Amino acid sequence: MKTSTLALAALFLLPTTTFAADFTPAEFGAAFCKGSIDNDMSAIEAALTPDLAKVIAEAEAKNAEIQAAAPDEKPPLGDGLPWRSWPDYADGCEVGDITEDAGKTLVEIRYSFASSPDANYADHLVLIPAAGSDSWQLDDVNLIDDMSLRSILAGAFDQ
Repeated sequence: MKTSTLALAALFLLPTTTFAADFTPAEFGAAFCKGSIDNDMSAIEAALTPDLAKVIAEAEAKNAEIQAAAPDEKPPLGDGLPWRSWPDYADGCEVGDITEDAGKTLVEIRYSFASSPDANYADHLVLIPAAGSDSWQLDDVNLIDDMSLRSILAGAFDQ
């Protein structure tokens, strides 16, 4: 799965509030890896499905309420949004296999740790085509242990 070097270079020059709509799933995965390594997911946040954007906005609002009520305590999303299985910083990230499943495209994201190779793992982006265009939108992230970004956000505020 070779991606265009020119297209990837253009992606990384985009302002963080924009996301190129016509990139392939592999290029979307590369942008996700870049955001993960740089700790700046704003480009990915600009390419969420409306439903996932709503779920995230609601979770962030609940998190802010909890933080305001108890400013000295760590809120449920105190480590940020769970974009990957583990909050530990992975110093390596690459796109793996890309598969189709029930109208969705799954993009494997392989995280690696130079000092602890036994800790390497992979998550999967769940991409769906945007209505009426050739663009892709992120609808979820399948994490290890049968978890997902959506399921973690749904359970983060259970008491």
